[in-house]
Amino acid sequence: MRMRMAQPPPIPGSRPRILIVEDDQDLLRMMQRMLNAIADVATATDGEQALKLLATGAAPDLMITDWMMPRKDGLTLVKEMKQDSRLKQIPVVILTAKTGPRDVIAGINSGARHYLTKPFKPDELISKVKKVLRLTP
Repeated sequence: MRMRMAQPPPIPGSRPRILIVEDDQDLLRMMQRMLNAIADVATATDGEQALKLLATGAAPDLMITDWMMPRKDGLTLVKEMKQDSRLKQIPVVILTAKTGPRDVIAGINSGARHYLTKPFKPDELISKVKKVLRLTP
């Protein structure tokens, strides 16, 4: 059993930061519009680009990533983040079309906090995001 340290809630009065990593441009734009209501949103289209953003900017309060992407997939991205002392505390939601029980187990074992499958219900994603960011009581 792995112990997870609690992610501190965002500073009161500031907006949380979310990084969305998704190669489908339409879905990326939809999620960005959806989550802009509750957070500042940055985007990347694959794991390589996400790692570059993470290396150069302030760490996000949450990352949402697809699994199947070019160059570096989401599962590899999450595993690499969990090996980096600066990035390992960032909570991750995997949002993917991979629906098999072994896929879910692999996603959670990689270090993801939540695993959602596509197609997803926007309300479910927002609920998970708010829970992770402690925006709901």
